[in-house]
Amino acid sequence: REVWSFIMGNKTLLFGISCILLAYYTYMPIPENIEEPWKVRLIDTLTKIATLTATLFEYTGLMKFEHLFFILMRTQNIEPISDENITVIDTEFSNIPVRLYLPKRKSERQRPAVIYIHGGAFVTGSPKMESYDFVNRMTANRLDAVVVAPDYRLAPQYLFPAAIEDCIIVIKFFLQDKVLEKYGVDPAHICISGDSSGGSLTGTVIQLLQDDPEYRNKIKAQAMIYPGLQTIDTWMPSYRENENGPFLSRKLAIMLSVRYFTKETESVHAVLRNEHMPEGSRDLFKFVNWSHFLPEKYKKNHVYREPIHGKLNTFSPLHLDRRVSPLLVNDSQLQNLPLTYVITCEYDILRDDGLIYVTRLRNVGVPVTHDHIEDAIHGAILFSTAPMYLHS
Repeated sequence: REVWSFIMGNKTLLFGISCILLAYYTYMPIPENIEEPWKVRLIDTLTKIATLTATLFEYTGLMKFEHLFFILMRTQNIEPISDENITVIDTEFSNIPVRLYLPKRKSERQRPAVIYIHGGAFVTGSPKMESYDFVNRMTANRLDAVVVAPDYRLAPQYLFPAAIEDCIIVIKFFLQDKVLEKYGVDPAHICISGDSSGGSLTGTVIQLLQDDPEYRNKIKAQAMIYPGLQTIDTWMPSYRENENGPFLSRKLAIMLSVRYFTKETESVHAVLRNEHMPEGSRDLFKFVNWSHFLPEKYKKNHVYREPIHGKLNTFSPLHLDRRVSPLLVNDSQLQNLPLTYVITCEYDILRDDGLIYVTRLRNVGVPVTHDHIEDAIHGAILFSTAPMYLHS
C-alpha cells in the first residue's frame, strides 16, 4: 500500500523520469550529412521504441520478439491496385504467392523482367507492403518490364531454407518457355533483384541457378540493394560504426535474422559476441576478411580481429553454409556470376558486406556497377512512400 500510495502521489515525477529514461535509450546523434535529420531521428526513435516494446513483450511471455515487427510491417500491406499504366495481380506460381506487375501499353518487342525479392530479415515483410508495391510499380513503369515479386514463407514459422526454396520455385516456374511467352518476356533480359535479406536471397539463388545446368546463364543480371552477404563476422567496421543505427542497429538485425536459422536463444547471444563460429571454421574467414577486401577509405583506424571460434557449445552449422552467406564461395564460383549492380549505404551495418562483394567480383572479372550513397541509411526503400518519405 505504501508503494502504491507513493506511486499515486508522485505520478508527475515518475512520468518525467520515464520520459528521461526513454529519451536516453532512444537518442543517438544523427550524422551531419543526412539530408532530412528530423525524419531519420523520428524513424530511429520509433524503431528503438518498437525494439524495447518487443523485448518487454517477449520477456513477459506476451509474444515473441519478432512477432511485433511482423505485425507492424503487415499493417502496411495493400491490395493489388491497377492503374492506367500497370496491371497488378496477386496470383500463385507453383503454389507460392506472387504479386505481378504487367505494363499495359502495347509493345512490339518482348519485355525485360525483374524478379524482386523483398527484405525484412527473413522474419517480416511482403511484396504487398506499400513501399515495395511503389518500387515494383515504378520499376515496371519506367523499364516497361514485367515484375514478379514472390511472397515467400517467413521465419520463425518456416526456418531456413524455406525462403530460398520458395524463391527458387517461383523463378524456375517463371523461366518456363510457356510462361515467358504468356507474359511477353524476353528470355535474354531477366534480372533478379532484392534489398537487405532479399539481397542475400538474390545472391544465393543466383549461385544455385548457376550450379544447375538447366538454368545456368538464364539470369542475365543481379541487382542488390544494401545486401547482407555473410554471417561469419558481425564486427566489421560498418557493424562497429553503425552499431546503434540509425534505424537498423546491430542488435536488432542479429536478433531478427538469427531466427531464420534457429530458435535457440544461445545462438543469438553468441552472434552478438561474435563468438558463434565452430572449431575448424577458420579457413572460411579469408572469404570475408575485411582487412583484405575493403577499400582503404572504409578501414579507417579499425583493427581487424578474427571472429572467436570454438566457443559456442550448441552451434548451428548454417553459418558455414553458402546459402546463408553467398560470400563463402571461392573465386572460381564467383567468376560464373552475371552482370551485377550493388547499392551500399554509408550508415548501414551491412555496408561492408556489399563492399567486399564488389571487390571480390571485380577481382575475378565480373562486370560490376556499384553506387555508394553517402547520406543514406539501411532500409531506405521502406521509406519511399508517405508519411516517412526520404529523398535519398
